[in-house]
Amino acid sequence: MRAVADTLGTTTSTVSQQIAVLASEMGTPLTEPIGRGVRLTPAGRRLAEHARGILGAVEAARVDLRPGAEPSGALRVAGFATAIRYLLPITTRLAASHPRVRVLIREHEPAEALELLAADQADLALTYDYNLAPAAVEPATERTRLWTTRWGLGVPAGVRAPKGTAPEVFARFRASDWIGNSRNTADENVIRTVASMVEFTPSIAHQADSLELVQDMIAADMGVGLLPLGQAVRAGVRILPLTDPHIEMRAYATARSGRQNWPLLALVTSLLRQASQEAGPRLL
Repeated sequence: MRAVADTLGTTTSTVSQQIAVLASEMGTPLTEPIGRGVRLTPAGRRLAEHARGILGAVEAARVDLRPGAEPSGALRVAGFATAIRYLLPITTRLAASHPRVRVLIREHEPAEALELLAADQADLALTYDYNLAPAAVEPATERTRLWTTRWGLGVPAGVRAPKGTAPEVFARFRASDWIGNSRNTADENVIRTVASMVEFTPSIAHQADSLELVQDMIAADMGVGLLPLGQAVRAGVRILPLTDPHIEMRAYATARSGRQNWPLLALVTSLLRQASQEAGPRLL
């Protein structure tokens, strides 16, 4: 007891008390008297053998998780389709450069992804909002801006392009049906905000989650809707730029506070930000 106390810089009574607590937790005596001293019981010797492995595992965890460590483990990502497309080439590269890394993907709109993050069912949420419909930062989270993209109004190609500000362009289509997002209200909030500037209430007649489907509906003359500028446009569709105000979508990588230094999370966030900025709107 004295030797242990000297090594740890504490008292023999403290060492004795801690061993007594440990014996109580194990449900069996760990030491027995021998002369004026004590020795380990068979159970104590067995626990000591386990302790070597336990301490080794703890040290390995410290090395594995410290900032600057080699990334490893599984990263659970929940995010919207466009951001996932930016992520896919990264997962391919990581499989070659970091074979101990796995990226697990779930496609979700922002509200769904943030719910998974809050429930600790995801480590990284890829989300977005608009400058005209900003999303509040969720409690106990931190987000990193990935990219921004200007959006315009998708209309049938044969429609004569009106000139003017965004509200004036919207006013040209006040009698048209409008296309919103079936899984997120942000697009509809932006449409209603701009329309309110010229005092009309748009008819959100259709909803679609896929931007490709939105284009198909516009080409079929079913309505008009928001689309990102720079996106490849199918035959029968044109995108009108919008200004005063402009419409801008902002994408984020969101994680729970305090986890940004996890090497795997930090690496994927950094690569995702780099890839999205280099690609611009081409993957939308």
